[in-house]
Amino acid sequence: MAKPCIICVAITGSLPKKSDNPAVPVTVSEQIESTQAAFEAGATIVHAHVRDDDQNPTSDPERFARLKEGVERHCPGMVIQFSTGGRAASGKTRGGMLPLRPDMASLSVGSNNFPTRVYENPPDLVDWLASEMRAHAIKPEIEAFDLSHIFKAAEMNADGRIAGDVYIQFVMGVKNAMPVDRAVFDFYVETTKRLMPNAEWCAAGIGAGQIVLNEWTVAAGGHARTGLEDNVRLDRNTLAPSNAALVRRVVELCQKYDRPVATADETRAMLGLRPSSQTGPRRAA
Repeated sequence: MAKPCIICVAITGSLPKKSDNPAVPVTVSEQIESTQAAFEAGATIVHAHVRDDDQNPTSDPERFARLKEGVERHCPGMVIQFSTGGRAASGKTRGGMLPLRPDMASLSVGSNNFPTRVYENPPDLVDWLASEMRAHAIKPEIEAFDLSHIFKAAEMNADGRIAGDVYIQFVMGVKNAMPVDRAVFDFYVETTKRLMPNAEWCAAGIGAGQIVLNEWTVAAGGHARTGLEDNVRLDRNTLAPSNAALVRRVVELCQKYDRPVATADETRAMLGLRPSSQTGPRRAA
C-alpha cells in the first residue's frame, strides 16, 4: 500500500471574513462544527486560529481552550494544531495558548514579506516559542516561507531546539513571498530530504495555488493542507461551500494517485505524536 496522505484543514486563519465567504467559521461553535465536517470528510489535523467578536484575529487562550475542548469531543483523535502566527498578537503573547498543550503548534523560524507588511519572526522569539513547545510536549509544524527556513529548521533540529523528527510545511503563493513554482517545490522537497532524511513534509498553496500544491504534494508522496484560511473558492467563479468541500477535493486527488487517506491513528504514528484514547479506524472513502 502507498504511504497514507495526511490531510490538514486550516479552518479559519487570520484574514478571511464572512464578507469574503459566508462559510468562513469565526465563532468557536462554528469552528467546531466546521472542523467536525472536515474530519468526517478525511482531515486528521486541524490548524486553528481564533477570532474575537469582531472577527479579528486574537491569541486569547480562553477561546483556544473552548475550541480544543470541542474538537476533542466531536472529532475523536484528531490532531489539534494551534497557530502562533503574528497577525493575532506580537511577542510572547503569540504563544500564550501553548500551556493548553495542543498536539502541535505552528512555528515560523524566519521572517519574510507578506502582502502589505513584514512577517517578523526574530531569532529570540523563535527560540522562545520552540522552548515553550518542548516544555509542553508540543510538536512544531515548521512553516517554511523561504528556502532559508528549511536550513534553519535543520539547524534547530540538529542542536535540539526542535526535538524529534521534523514536520515541515512549504508555504507557496503568498504575495511578495515564494510564488507557486514547480522547480522551487521540487528543490524544497529534495533539500528537506537531504538535510532531514527522517522529516515528514507538507505543502500549502494560497488562493488559486491551493489545488495546484495539493496535487503536486499528493503525487510526490507528501502531505496536504487545504481549508478556507488559504483559499475561499473552488474556482474563480465559485465560493467554497465549506472546509469539508475543500478536504473532499484532496481526498479525490488521493484516489487519483492511489494514496490512502491517513486515519487519526496513522497520522499520530507518522508524526510521532502521543496516542489518543479517542482514536478509531476512521478513514475517508
